[in-house]
Amino acid sequence: MVSLLHLSSMSNALVIIPTYNEIENISKMLDTVMNLNEGFDVLIVDDGSPDGTAQVVREKMDAFGGRIHLEERTGKLGLGTAYIHGFKWALARGYEYIFEMDCDFSHDPNDLARLKKACEDGADLSIGSRYVKGVNVVNWPMSRVLLSYFASVYVRFITGMPIQDATAGFKCYKRTTLEGINFDKIHFVGYAFQIEMKFKVWQRKMSIVEVPVIFTDRTEGQSKMSSGIIKEAIFGVIKLKLWSLFQKTN
Repeated sequence: MVSLLHLSSMSNALVIIPTYNEIENISKMLDTVMNLNEGFDVLIVDDGSPDGTAQVVREKMDAFGGRIHLEERTGKLGLGTAYIHGFKWALARGYEYIFEMDCDFSHDPNDLARLKKACEDGADLSIGSRYVKGVNVVNWPMSRVLLSYFASVYVRFITGMPIQDATAGFKCYKRTTLEGINFDKIHFVGYAFQIEMKFKVWQRKMSIVEVPVIFTDRTEGQSKMSSGIIKEAIFGVIKLKLWSLFQKTN
């Protein structure tokens, strides 16, 4: 049954894009991804955007012949739960390469092919990295650049993960990588979710490759960053390390 569901799109790659009030970006983003030569499918996971984001997606679904999909949820349930919802949806439909990407063009859709190629060449997880070759961030104030960069330094120090951009949210997973993760044991929903997922992959000694990308801050819509998200990431890293140590002793 899974294979029959997947035959309609003929793509083996799905880009998951969570949305909340992305009316300024959603139409252009979908047009851009749909017009890439690689033929990616897209799943939008919308958390009840009151600005009409989901309606724009429905219109695009009619225009692009089954390559765009929409899952609507009630209320803001968090970035992590949106991606997990998308992962389960993708696995049930037989996709081999499953991506995380933001809707605001901070992640360049043209880099999707490079992330996929890294996984085709052997990576279990490829990361669009802002810091693997210097600092490649555009339009961020210096305070936020420093916060993000040193957050990754902090994560490496606490967890031991040899990843330069530990908080990155632009990623490609092989199907087999996600199949080995128990989503019911993912604890975080904000930016700490991104760290936790990488940590789970690294703990299993799977191959992680960082692909250098240029990150450009959004020009349309509002950032979802908050003090609560930052606190979750700071203390979440310590919890991750403690949980891993506890598992080793039991």
